[in-house]
Amino acid sequence: MAEGGDAPQHIQLKVKDQQGSEVQFKIKKTTPLRKLMDAYCSRLGLQASQVRFMVDGERIAADDTAEKLGLEDEDLIDVAMEQTGGKR
Repeated sequence: MAEGGDAPQHIQLKVKDQQGSEVQFKIKKTTPLRKLMDAYCSRLGLQASQVRFMVDGERIAADDTAEKLGLEDEDLIDVAMEQTGGKR
C-alpha cells in the first residue's frame, strides 16, 4: 500500500484501436510498456510487428515506462495497424 502522500504504484491505462475499441490494463508505473504491448497483442491475436502504440501521436518504445512518459491513471494509448506495401 502507498504511504500517505505517495503516488500510487499502479495505474490504469486504456489502449484504443482505430475502430474505437478499448482495452484496459493495470500496470506499475515502472514496468516497461513492452508487457502491456505484448498482452494487448496476445489478447487480440496480433503480432507486435503488426501494430504500433502511440501517446499524443508519438510512438512508444518497448522499454518506455508510464513514469518516463508522464502517463497518469486513465490515460489513453492509441494503437494502429502498421502500414505495409506502398509502391505498385
